[in-house]
Amino acid sequence: MLRRIVSYVFLVLLLPVSLGCVAEDSKYKAGVDYEVLPQAVRTADPAKIEVNEVFAYTCGHCFNFEAVLEPWVATLADDVDMQRTPAVWQPAMELYARAYYSASMLKVLDQVHMPIFEAIHVKRDPIQTEQDLVKYFVAAGVSAEKFSQVYNSFGMSSMVNQAKARMRGYRTQGTPEMVVNGKYRVSSRMSGGFEGMIAVANYLIAKERAAAQ
Repeated sequence: MLRRIVSYVFLVLLLPVSLGCVAEDSKYKAGVDYEVLPQAVRTADPAKIEVNEVFAYTCGHCFNFEAVLEPWVATLADDVDMQRTPAVWQPAMELYARAYYSASMLKVLDQVHMPIFEAIHVKRDPIQTEQDLVKYFVAAGVSAEKFSQVYNSFGMSSMVNQAKARMRGYRTQGTPEMVVNGKYRVSSRMSGGFEGMIAVANYLIAKERAAAQ
């Protein structure tokens, strides 16, 4: 009899903890706060949890999101791989995708990424051609010839096409959006704003981390 009483008390003590776990697990709901993609999209590094931001240099919301995103990126654990995919809705947007990937390939992304954003949204300096981009790369220490070579390379065309395919797989509906581990699409509309996107992304990162253990 005593053994039964002790067992009952032990189960009662565990009950609040169990309920707490259920409450935490249901804090964000699929189809409400984020979308589960019908088919997972391959990530760059399967050994890590990928967060991929879909953005556009011409998007004012993307420019504003940077102020929230960058401090968060700096806090990410080593098992999280931060990636970006430039949105290509139409042929004219390939210019900006090539600009992003050129900066990445030439290892000057830190020096070029925000200046391009600021040129469009703060300085109102139009960027509409390859030639318009040259000065940003030259300022970062890249020769105009080297930039043109990379910008117009076959490898660049392949990267732009991969970005288009990734967007289709992500079912991207706007920018900025984030896709966690190729499985979950997070948007400001569903999550309630920029801070909400970060909170949902944190939740999904933790969810993927727990699933891998």
